[in-house]
Amino acid sequence: MRIVIVGASRFGVATAEQLTGTGHEVVLVDTDGDRLKELSETLDCGFIEGDGSLPTVQRDAFADHADALVLLTNEDDVNILAALVGKSVGFERVVPQIVRRELMSVCEELGLADLITPHATVARSIVRALEDHDDPSLDLRVHKDFDVLGYHVCARHVDQTVGELDLPSNTRIIAVTRGEDDLLVTEETKLKKGDRLIVAVGTDAEDRMDQIFEPDDQDERQD
Repeated sequence: MRIVIVGASRFGVATAEQLTGTGHEVVLVDTDGDRLKELSETLDCGFIEGDGSLPTVQRDAFADHADALVLLTNEDDVNILAALVGKSVGFERVVPQIVRRELMSVCEELGLADLITPHATVARSIVRALEDHDDPSLDLRVHKDFDVLGYHVCARHVDQTVGELDLPSNTRIIAVTRGEDDLLVTEETKLKKGDRLIVAVGTDAEDRMDQIFEPDDQDERQD
């Protein structure tokens, strides 16, 4: 198959490596030319520098034919827009990555049936691993009704520590994504602008978490 991947994120690169390793033709699209140049030294695929949500860039990547368009940027809205553009360009299959749970129903309404939901998938894997573990000191099966979700750090949270966040009791911060790095956190980890928190959230706490991390006026001005 010939597959176009938009987003040279860590997930996007790992996916490209898996596909090329099994004999598929891959084209990787990203706005960061330096990042693509660095990857070209180790990754055997095509590269296009540009905004993968634009029709002109997608047509260039599509060329004469492509079987699928996979959207793996770190922004849900970019992935959704690029998926809709991909359908109009003529990709047989479009597969966007979606992190925010509330956008899944929107994707269904837009006819985007194939979704990648990595944090929910990770959560299910964690539950299976914990349920199969024999060590009682790691018996966390009470958490089998949770999702692993991503939250952008709001302007009002910048320079706060993780311990200063007023989170519901049935949540656990797993890591923070900072640029291209995923960092484990402690109560003393200080949050920075642009951070995204990866959090295990009990299903009954999701509404409260959405309120805590709802963007404020300062966030909107920065956008």
